[in-house]
Amino acid sequence: MTNEETHTGYWDKPATTHRPPAEPWPFTPRTDETEPALDSFKTEWEALVAQGQARRDARMQLNSTLAATSAAISPGGADRLAAVLAELKLLSPDEAAPAPKTQAGRPPVTTPQDSGRPPARGGVRLFVPGARLVPTRSVTAAAEAVEHTAAARGIACISGQRGVGKTVAIHQALQLLPTRIPVWQAVIGVKPSLPQLRACLLEALGLPAATLTRRPRAADHALKQVLRQPGVLFLDDAQRLPPPLLDYLRLLWDEPGTAAALLLCGAGAERGITRVPALRARVLTWHKVAGVEPDHLTETLATFHDVWEGANPADVKRADAAIARGNFRTWAKITSHLYALAKRSRHTKVDSSLIKQACARLAPTP
Repeated sequence: MTNEETHTGYWDKPATTHRPPAEPWPFTPRTDETEPALDSFKTEWEALVAQGQARRDARMQLNSTLAATSAAISPGGADRLAAVLAELKLLSPDEAAPAPKTQAGRPPVTTPQDSGRPPARGGVRLFVPGARLVPTRSVTAAAEAVEHTAAARGIACISGQRGVGKTVAIHQALQLLPTRIPVWQAVIGVKPSLPQLRACLLEALGLPAATLTRRPRAADHALKQVLRQPGVLFLDDAQRLPPPLLDYLRLLWDEPGTAAALLLCGAGAERGITRVPALRARVLTWHKVAGVEPDHLTETLATFHDVWEGANPADVKRADAAIARGNFRTWAKITSHLYALAKRSRHTKVDSSLIKQACARLAPTP
């Protein structure tokens, strides 16, 4: 019995002594009477796969160029990455030319200045109009780790405390990839089972989840076929995956011919992966995203939002030591309250009193 058969039977159905041996996909008709029904199912399956392929092609067509602000992460990063991809056979040499810096189909790195609504980009809520995503040093380092993993078609674990910018870093790194490389994203649910994880992966890869989740062997076969093409699968909140499901991902990536990269991101994701020795041994890149550097905090906040222009660095450092502690999501919340207070009080400059009022609206620090 193969590893795949043992794995599938363990999670999906209890083993029985009278169960006939499973057939590989596609199924072989047993009699002349069953042949029309099986042919009909096969035709329906091929149509659904064609629809999924059409959706992926349309998405890739929209991603015709790199994001205009992607160079803000690392100057020349897109050009260097394209050269690495060509060297590793992810792109042919003629495709490794620098991409034009025009608007891409993927979500932009920065947010519009004139928006009247708190922006959210790439799953990141910024809480205040006029805010901008900031390529801090920690975000840039994480982006470089992601870029290398994608080029090498490996597995990466991106970890760090909640709110330090892990998702921001990955989204900005994925925007640097050549638009020819498909990017799939899935968010792990709470306490997922194997069927739920399988359905999540099918939906992320554009496959007919409603049909395939009832046929585990066919679903695994379809997933493996899609993962044979170069691409990047990004799983956020990977810390929710128990060891058996992490081992299921390892089995998918152990399949000969797999050419996609896998990004596992989450606060504490590294602890779950270390409990699966077989997967831990296959992780190419381990990266922990740090918080905002105290020495560059005032400059970073001024880049994040104009309300911080002219703020006293000493006041900012005191608020960071008492409340934020380098957590950029916390600073985004403080900025939201500070922006509202400044608008109501008509303050033209942030002072220590205004910062204290903004910090007082946050939850107590544990």
